[in-house]
Amino acid sequence: AASWNKNLAEKTGAMYAQEWRARGIHFLLAPGVNNYRASKGARNFEYFGEDPYLSSETAKQYILGVQDKGVIATVKHFAANNQETNRNANDSRISQRALRELYLRGFELATKIGNPWTVMTAYNSINGKPTCEDSSLTETILRNEWGFKGLVVSDWNAGKSATASMLAGNDMLQPGQDSQYKELMINVTNGKLPMTILDRNVKRILQFIVKS
Repeated sequence: AASWNKNLAEKTGAMYAQEWRARGIHFLLAPGVNNYRASKGARNFEYFGEDPYLSSETAKQYILGVQDKGVIATVKHFAANNQETNRNANDSRISQRALRELYLRGFELATKIGNPWTVMTAYNSINGKPTCEDSSLTETILRNEWGFKGLVVSDWNAGKSATASMLAGNDMLQPGQDSQYKELMINVTNGKLPMTILDRNVKRILQFIVKS
């Protein structure tokens, strides 16, 4: 991103994809397009800076380079995951205008133009609600407004409820825990988690497998 060189970003993505394919890996957990908000943020190295336009332009080319070589790119961490301190309980308090113009803008441009096959939800909450359990982000904004058709996957062990994450639009929960399996089975049985949701998720996962 510091080079402002779109071609270099695409070549970098292609290089990663070639190495991943050689290792038998078809799913790259990158690029990250969150904004820096803490100078000691342990994941700042994954991101492309502070400006959402620069970040999205870099990410877009990176995604094109990755997916042109047949590897799935994952835009993350959706959204406003801007620090690592207390990351599982961090609550980003943001106005709707700031959320749209700053914190979602990079995701919007990278998703609409780069067309990644996967988006990863985040650990943090936004205004009191865990991002991976917030359908206004994953369903209303990402899918309905931006037209995203791919797979939504959780960050590792994010969120408090596997059922709420599924209902909010996460198709795959990572890495998958026994407690999550048991919760989902109980709530499918008692009707709190409709089979139509699981069928939808399985369909998207199968499409994801075919694409990769």
